Amino acid sequence: MSRQAILKLYKDALRYGETLKFTDKKYFRYRIRTSFRNNKELSDEAEIDFHFKKGLKLLEAKRVV
Repeated sequence: MSRQAILKLYKDALRYGETLKFTDKKYFRYRIRTSFRNNKELSDEAEIDFHFKKGLKLLEAKRVV
């Protein structure tokens, strides 16, 4: 997974959070940031790919679970 793709996912997730209507935007931003910070040190390519796909699914579904 390229660094640029991960940064794009991060920025897209933050932008998506600004469009939410019935969710606390600050809390959503906090969750995105902590999620990326916690996974920053991942080195296993399978784990990185799993979390990347999880983020993409969140943006594609336009739903917060």
